[in-house]
Amino acid sequence: MKSSSDTVRRAARVFTPALHLYYPLSIVRGEGVHVDTEDGERYLDFSSGLGVLNIGHNHPRVVAAAREQTERFIHTGGIYYNETTVQAAEQLLSVTPPGIDMLFFSNSGAEAVEGALKLARHVTARQGVISFTHAFHGRTLGAVSITTSSSAYRKGYHPLIPSVYQAPYPYCYRCRFGNRPETCGLSCLGCLEDVLTHQIPAEEVAAIIIEPFLGEGGYFPAPATFLCSLRELCDRHGILLIFDEVQSGMGRTGRWFAAEHAGVEPDIMTVAKGIASGFPLSAVAAGRNLMERWPSGAHGTTFGGNPVSCAACSATIDVIRDEGLLEQASVRGAAVLDRLRPFAEAHPLVGQVRGHGYMIGIEFVDYDGAPNGAACARVLDHCLEHGLILIGCGLERNVIRFIPPLTVSRDQLDHALGILEAGIARLS
Repeated sequence: MKSSSDTVRRAARVFTPALHLYYPLSIVRGEGVHVDTEDGERYLDFSSGLGVLNIGHNHPRVVAAAREQTERFIHTGGIYYNETTVQAAEQLLSVTPPGIDMLFFSNSGAEAVEGALKLARHVTARQGVISFTHAFHGRTLGAVSITTSSSAYRKGYHPLIPSVYQAPYPYCYRCRFGNRPETCGLSCLGCLEDVLTHQIPAEEVAAIIIEPFLGEGGYFPAPATFLCSLRELCDRHGILLIFDEVQSGMGRTGRWFAAEHAGVEPDIMTVAKGIASGFPLSAVAAGRNLMERWPSGAHGTTFGGNPVSCAACSATIDVIRDEGLLEQASVRGAAVLDRLRPFAEAHPLVGQVRGHGYMIGIEFVDYDGAPNGAACARVLDHCLEHGLILIGCGLERNVIRFIPPLTVSRDQLDHALGILEAGIARLS
């Protein structure tokens, strides 16, 4: 796709190619589920700003809260307390799992992951960390050390941080052991046990970190049985369990956090993206029993907990509650799955449709079942040509992320699904 936007052309002269954007679009306005571009086009934005705008662009209550805070003061810089930041922490902790009752605000998902790793190592006095294949946890050095969704993210940055080990993610659609979900014997968990037997003893492992709903690596929810078994394994060995809910949290799956679908509570969790409707904010959150063992000066921030971002956070949580968006996403998301799943049964290039709420993955395959990134790209191009922004993921970029704002109307949802279905039908 080519763009006539002067902004896009100028961007190529001032930004390093390391800054990769999905589409050459330059927007001048965002409102609800729509964005308007410099070229005069209007799109349905079902990327939600990469899973950030869970209540859409420029929600009036968020804008009002941020404006009011900006008029009073913008920055505290770790010098003094303020009511807005404390209130946001209280609001966020009111929706986290029951055992999660203290937090540390930071600015991005990767920064929250870094904080979670530091917390786990500090309080356990252990160094080992186990993550999972396909995982994406961020691009800072510690976060990329536990990221394996693609070797491209790690290329050129070795040596990474030491004492990091990987086990296979329970990506059941592409089970490396050839099992079917209905007959799975938790072989992935057996591989994790092998790591503890052959590579690092359990008593030297500080934490195991997992995305309860795989994001960048393929949009696949971890089975509840696996997460329950993982919780039991961590309890047995005194290992801290970290859930990375950066992409799957804040109502995206029809629950506040994806792990609620499995009924499993972590020791530490990371929250970002949808936390403040586009303002930079994240959090590493854990139980008081851990957080109070993280002493003053062991971690720090200059911009984390910015009062303008925190005002947006509180307003975002209020909107999700007051407008019943969790229930709406749960019910309508199930209807979307019911509508799209027949494509997996009828169309040979659609391998699987899966997800919870408005976090849905549509995987495209070749006739032999291999990942088909080209088919996925054709559908994405069709959608963009017809005014719908969707984005892909997965190592082969063969999975569409269907992630509209939770505020999407029935008519907007129906219109977008019509465009998507027509794009899939064209593959024939």
